[in-house]
Amino acid sequence: MTRIITHATAGNEDAERATMPFVVANIAATAAQSAAVLLTIEGVRLATKGYADGIAKDGLPPLGELIGQFVANGGEIWACGACTKPRGIGEDDLVAGARIVNAAFIVEQLAAGAATLEW
Repeated sequence: MTRIITHATAGNEDAERATMPFVVANIAATAAQSAAVLLTIEGVRLATKGYADGIAKDGLPPLGELIGQFVANGGEIWACGACTKPRGIGEDDLVAGARIVNAAFIVEQLAAGAATLEW
């Protein structure tokens, strides 16, 4: 099975760009596909406890709820280690289902044939 990786670079400054990767990834997860959301730049803040709770874009599900559904459906959240470190984000700050990953891990996933989408 091909892993589907969606990529989010935005946080609360752009609710639509922050939410859409989770919409697509959640659809994949509910269809029993291997799905992950890769968070980089300001998007890494989405992996922290409570951050996404107030983010909502008209016409889309509230992001905090969507993240919870995604994880409950077996989805994984990957926060870029090079992006979390300067923002002072550590493993203890993360929501359930999230972890900090390094570039080598992402390269491994891509080399193994993961399909990617970016917003």
